[in-house]
Amino acid sequence: MNNKRIFHDPIHKEIIIDTGKPEELMIMELIDTLAFQRLRRIKQLGAASLLFHGAESSRFTHSIGVFCVARKIYKRLIEKNPEFNKNKFILFGAALLHDLGHGPLSHTSEAIFSHDHEYWSKTLVKNYPPITSILKNFGSELPNQIGELFVTKSLFLNPLKTLISSEIDCDRLDYLLRDSYNTGTKYGLVDLERIISALTFSPDGNIAIKPKGVIAIEHFLVLRNMMYRTIYNHRINEISTWILEKIVFTIKNNSNKKIWLDENMRKWIFTPKNLDIHNFLANDDIIFYYHLIRWKDESFEPIKTLCEMFIDRNLLKASDISFLSKIQRIEILAFARSKCKLNNYDSDVFCGIKERSFKGFESNNSLKIWDGTYQNSLENKSELIKTLMRSNETSLLIYPDVLRKEVEERITILRDNS
Repeated sequence: MNNKRIFHDPIHKEIIIDTGKPEELMIMELIDTLAFQRLRRIKQLGAASLLFHGAESSRFTHSIGVFCVARKIYKRLIEKNPEFNKNKFILFGAALLHDLGHGPLSHTSEAIFSHDHEYWSKTLVKNYPPITSILKNFGSELPNQIGELFVTKSLFLNPLKTLISSEIDCDRLDYLLRDSYNTGTKYGLVDLERIISALTFSPDGNIAIKPKGVIAIEHFLVLRNMMYRTIYNHRINEISTWILEKIVFTIKNNSNKKIWLDENMRKWIFTPKNLDIHNFLANDDIIFYYHLIRWKDESFEPIKTLCEMFIDRNLLKASDISFLSKIQRIEILAFARSKCKLNNYDSDVFCGIKERSFKGFESNNSLKIWDGTYQNSLENKSELIKTLMRSNETSLLIYPDVLRKEVEERITILRDNS
């Protein structure tokens, strides 16, 4: 009998799961659940495929990749401390299931549905019988131990939290490589093996990095910064999210108007806090896109136009106005909205300012350096990392394409007069 399952992965090549090992049998059983298979229908990069045509990978492939990274790190850490072996089932389960709670278009759903994916990952792990029963077969406390890792905020209470959710964790180590590959960029080429080889334990039991790994960590953090600036926070992503937010907001505020909704989508839009597990699992990218296509033809304005913009990729435009003063931003917004009205666009829907930010490196949520004698923070040993701690905020003015020339000319005048 063949006990091995092979996933051919573009990043990690052959990911072999040996079901002859109890911990990997657990992983395979979890992969085969309906809740995990649903992740095939959740895009990893949300609406980014409107900009990067190759960005079609799913949370399914990413989650298996995170498990693969976690397994590599586990093998390294038990060489340093064999007692870490007791965490094997928790680490592997948490790595695989960390994104189980994502809604349609991944992080985009957090904006449009006020959706908390970490809460739903915890809920599914602790309360969804097919997942819970598998975990309990390998440890009666596994559902609670894994579920709490997804929401516990204190990083170093548990070194497992460092590996699941920190500045340098299994999740980020996979998604930078994967997202870089799928978008066709070269920013995210992380030296994964070098980082893993430099992992160790500090005397307090926390996971740390040896000095030899600092350059690889610098590289990793620079790449992450660039990926956020050029991909995750790209203006097309911001415009797409704006359009979807306005669609859902308009439906919620026009409940008296006729629009087609299946029962699950009705609950997602009107009573998201009352979703049960069945309602949650019944929504994914396919269901959401189907609604958008129906609304494009069968709803009311401005829903029809907004859905047409998104489906046909005839998007609104966005101009960076970060360099303008607050008063000038208000002035250009008033100008753009007045032009919207003259062109028969609802100025509250089709025009506005969207703020976006990138926090930068957070030292209190990261590994420390351990040289065998002293423990130190990364920024104290690296001037480069210190520069990456600065947050970056951007303001975008969003408006219809028909206004582009007039808006850009007015922005130029304001800039020249500042």
